[in-house]
Amino acid sequence: MLLETAVPAATIFGSEFLGTLILILLGCGVVANNLLPKSKGHGNAPGSLQINWGWGFGVMFGVYAAYKTGGHLNPAVTVGLAIAGKDLAPGIPATAGNITIYILAQFAGAFVGAVLCWLAYKQHYDEDCDPALKLGTFATGPEIRNGFWNCLTEVIGTWVLVLWVIISGFTQGVTIGPLAVALLIVSIGASLGGPTGYAINPARDLAPRIAHAVLPIKGKGGSDWGYAWVPVVGPLIGAVLAALTYIIFW
Repeated sequence: MLLETAVPAATIFGSEFLGTLILILLGCGVVANNLLPKSKGHGNAPGSLQINWGWGFGVMFGVYAAYKTGGHLNPAVTVGLAIAGKDLAPGIPATAGNITIYILAQFAGAFVGAVLCWLAYKQHYDEDCDPALKLGTFATGPEIRNGFWNCLTEVIGTWVLVLWVIISGFTQGVTIGPLAVALLIVSIGASLGGPTGYAINPARDLAPRIAHAVLPIKGKGGSDWGYAWVPVVGPLIGAVLAALTYIIFW
């Protein structure tokens, strides 16, 4: 059977879709509020810390929304749990079918969340400003471009995230788990986010980057596809290493 779970496929998809949508809407939204020149948040908040906290809270509320599926919101988390030999959530074993549904839902939710962010800031995207700022509200980019080192940064940040998820158990909406992971996201951003903007999530970067490419954004420039592999490959490697760390030490 493709699915060996008491949780229907539609429920799995809907849970991860909605949770990831909320994550990206709030996460990309805080970046847009900070970067777009005529936004009320531009120049009136402590820059990167505002963004770190915005992403942290985005994760928290996304996890609460996706409590039925453990609130992964991130293919790296899904892959890491599967490699570590864990169920994806209570009642949802890590079968190939379930993993596929999780990841498809995460990418779909991330794309729709990015589109909703664009709609919320539509008039601001229509204003003239540096195209890099507009792209930066959708996708990450390095401060010093070097594929190897940028990828390594993403590997390390994702390793921290996924290892914590594996060893902390499943995060359900009625526990402190969503707040704890939110604080972890803030910590990773504050400590390790400087070089690349810390995607640590393939869906978080690739799906909004695709949205940037297809949306009719005035003066948007290119979508920097030459860098797009880094926030996909790096987090997946980090997830594998986190799972191996768990297997070796726990």
